[in-house]
Amino acid sequence: MASTTDAYTLQIPKLRILIVEDDPVMRLGLEHLLRDYSNLEIVGQAEDGYSAIEAALQLQPDLVIVDIGLPELDGIAATQQIKARVPSTRVMILTSHKSDREIVAALSSGADGYCVKGIGLEKLVMAIVCIQDGAVYLDPQVAHCVIQNLQPTVQSQETNPLTERELEVLKLIVEGFSNPEIATVLYVSLSTVKAHIRSIMNKLVVNDRVQAAVVALRSGWI
Repeated sequence: MASTTDAYTLQIPKLRILIVEDDPVMRLGLEHLLRDYSNLEIVGQAEDGYSAIEAALQLQPDLVIVDIGLPELDGIAATQQIKARVPSTRVMILTSHKSDREIVAALSSGADGYCVKGIGLEKLVMAIVCIQDGAVYLDPQVAHCVIQNLQPTVQSQETNPLTERELEVLKLIVEGFSNPEIATVLYVSLSTVKAHIRSIMNKLVVNDRVQAAVVALRSGWI
């Protein structure tokens, strides 16, 4: 190891890490690189959002490194549930996704850091150091988006336009529930859930569930 890498190794405590990535090559490559650091222990891997939540509950890792584009349940929803169920665990997003919507949604869901794939190994370890120390790490490629999008908005001062039932549906969306799961929880039909979601998106003037969740979180309605 180069001296810079050794310095990082000395600065961080023993950490137990869960890697969540659907690309097996990326997953194995990341594990191989991090295993070179004797104080970073890879305790598990997962390839979809639901498996990530289950593994986090079972393994109680110090850090979860998670991609956004996961099958079954995306990394943003998985992050929200992991942070809710295992609050002591820190979550780092490591993804190729760089849209404003996804960045804001990930941070609103509780992510402690956001890195873009292609980041150098030493910078990745530096990000791990920052997150473990309690700071939020933002890749320079996305920092400008956060500055622009997390400023107080006029909308946050507006009256909530949603009904009580629509708020219940939106809260479950934020928590990562699928439409059938929402129907089961609220004891309503699937078509009723879809109707509520259409109404929510129309009232909030958004195009999808993630955008609706971001508006609700930023406005303090949930």
